[in-house]
Amino acid sequence: MSLTLLVVMVVVGVAGVVVAVHLTGGSVRARLADADAARSRFAVDFPDLDIARVHLTADGDAAFLALGDGRVGIVKAVGDRFLTRAVAGADLSGAPRATDSTLVLRLRDFTWPGGVFTFAGPDEARAVERLLAALHARG
Repeated sequence: MSLTLLVVMVVVGVAGVVVAVHLTGGSVRARLADADAARSRFAVDFPDLDIARVHLTADGDAAFLALGDGRVGIVKAVGDRFLTRAVAGADLSGAPRATDSTLVLRLRDFTWPGGVFTFAGPDEARAVERLLAALHARG
């Protein structure tokens, strides 16, 4: 078999797999429609925790939840699924930082180290920063 034919077969095979994954819903991204959707999704994994307030990112990709026990809940879209965390002060790797409408969060969790989150406005980003900074101060 010629090398050219082998390369063509590999390219066509990989392209076919990519198209099949896309057509079967593998490229669909999860989104949180509103605060109630974030509450509902968080309650699936943490049904016993009371949620006091929800802060949703501008694109619906994540939500930060003020919990009744002093921790902060996080719901984050990862592909077509959601990752949830109940974060305590010891889980934070440094203080969170908000600049304009953007919040930078770093966690000690190697499976999800945090990220950059954009909110509808600077007030929302600062509110989440204060919520997480209070956790960080308690350690």
